[in-house]
Amino acid sequence: MTSLSILGIIIMLFHSPKNPIELKILHLNEAQKQRREDLMEATQGKDALKQFKKAMAKKAKKALKAKSKNKKKEADTKAQVFVLDFDGDIKATAVKHLREEISTLISAANKGDEVVVRLESGGGLVHGYGLAAAQLVRLKEAGLKLTVCVDKVAASGGYMMACVADKIIAAPFAVIGSIGVVSQLPNFHKWLKNHDVDYEMFTAGDYKRTVTVFGENDAEDRAKYQEELEQTHELFKHFVNTYRPELDVAKVATGEHWYGEDALKLNLVDNLQTSDSYILARLEDNEVYALHSRQKPTLAEKLGLSQAAEATLNIVVDKLPDALARFDLDSRLNILK
Repeated sequence: MTSLSILGIIIMLFHSPKNPIELKILHLNEAQKQRREDLMEATQGKDALKQFKKAMAKKAKKALKAKSKNKKKEADTKAQVFVLDFDGDIKATAVKHLREEISTLISAANKGDEVVVRLESGGGLVHGYGLAAAQLVRLKEAGLKLTVCVDKVAASGGYMMACVADKIIAAPFAVIGSIGVVSQLPNFHKWLKNHDVDYEMFTAGDYKRTVTVFGENDAEDRAKYQEELEQTHELFKHFVNTYRPELDVAKVATGEHWYGEDALKLNLVDNLQTSDSYILARLEDNEVYALHSRQKPTLAEKLGLSQAAEATLNIVVDKLPDALARFDLDSRLNILK
């Protein structure tokens, strides 16, 4: 067995595809309180911090007293807020973690609680972002309020997700929209023909394949492919219209994108604000929790052995062509001898 095969087996052992997902929960109120106290102690001294803590304790006692007088009213205004993050790539792979976080919230949160999703995505594959949007729909079906915050970009599939929300908040220069569908591919038919290479493809069904990378595409192939893109676009527009009926879909479904201020005028978003500003405001009257899930690291990853094995494998792969060339040369020289 070659060293390359051995290292490949080691990598497979260190990267089990069945690693469980672990969830971390951060109480943002407590985290913000700790940062504020640390800053106050550093800038104003321990005495000032001591006085501040006394004032806050007095305020908390007063609030508790008011709560006991009117429990129902307090319960109505003290809904919990949960913060999720979605950083989307072209395949929407972050949905793997998003679905776990949403399932947890649906089983534990109370109706009326708010979920804030900090969303960043320029879009990607239709089925991937369709699934991600469907996950957000689950939150609304469970009776939870959904707010999407966009600091940089929510375009195409990203906007498909965002439009599900009860409220979309965008930073002033965030990129919004791009309600369109695009597909592009190279075609090597002429190159293959010039090099006397035949390409054969066998299908059952008139439209199992339309345009291809290696075959010769005719007008009928292109027309059918364009028809499929138009159908996808219609589904996209219908989805947006379902969740934002006040939006003039015909006006914005041109594939164009807009920055936050113009997006607000077109009703693509509901407010201009950064996610930090919005969440900080929610901290004043609500208990706010951030949920972060990740693939649980293996023992090898914790010890750094996985990274070391990968680095070794990369070195072997880089050196392999030269080693094979030398081996081939030495073999031929031996035969000549």
